[in-house]
Amino acid sequence: MKTLAFDVYGTLIDTQGVLAQLEDMIGEKAESFSATWRAKQLEYSFRKGLMECYQNFELCTSQALNYSCAALQVTLTDTQKLQLLDAYKTLPTFSDVEENLRKLSSNYRLFAFSNGTYSAVDRLLVNAGIRGFFIDIISTDEIRSFKPSPKGYQHLLHTAAATASDTWLVSSNPFDVIGALNADLNSVWLNRSGKEVFDPWDIFPNATLSSLAELTE
Repeated sequence: MKTLAFDVYGTLIDTQGVLAQLEDMIGEKAESFSATWRAKQLEYSFRKGLMECYQNFELCTSQALNYSCAALQVTLTDTQKLQLLDAYKTLPTFSDVEENLRKLSSNYRLFAFSNGTYSAVDRLLVNAGIRGFFIDIISTDEIRSFKPSPKGYQHLLHTAAATASDTWLVSSNPFDVIGALNADLNSVWLNRSGKEVFDPWDIFPNATLSSLAELTE
C-alpha cells in the first residue's frame, strides 16, 4: 500500500487563521504582519538547520513573532503575544481537508509529516478533528533537524517503514516538495491559490493540484 505523507502547516492547516485575532489587535497591519510572521518562522528554521544549532519550531515561531513586531513597529503586550502563540496551536484546517482525508485513509497509509514538534502537531490535528486519519505523526524535531534537510525525509521513510518509490509527499510549500524530490520521494505540490510561484530550479513536482479533492480523484 502506498504511503501519503502530508505536510501540516500551510497544507492541511491554514496558517492565516490568526488573521481575525490580529485584526482585532492591530487593525490594518494584520495581513502584512501575518505574512511577515510566517515568512520569518520558515527562515529561522532554515537558518538554524544550516547552522546546526537546532531550536524547535515553536521557538522559531515565537522569535518570528518578536521580529514582526519590531519590523512593522507594532506594540503587543506579553499577554497578546501569548494569545497569538496559543492561537497558532489551534489553527483551523482548510475546508477540503476532513472529507478528503477520510476518503484517502481507506486506500493509503497516511502520515502527518512536520517541522513542528510531535505534541504541537498532535494538538493541532486533535483540535481540528482529523488526528484519527493518520497512522502517526512524524516530526523532524525527533532528529533535531528541519525540512528540507535530506535527514528529514529519510527519517520519514524509516519511521513509516516505507520506500521512497512508494511514498508521496503532499505539500503546499515548494521548498518541501523540492526537498522530497531531492531525497527521491514522489511529491505533489498543492497550489491552493493558483498564484504561488514554484522555484525555477528545473526541478518539478510529479503533480500540481489546487485542492485535496483533486488528489482524491
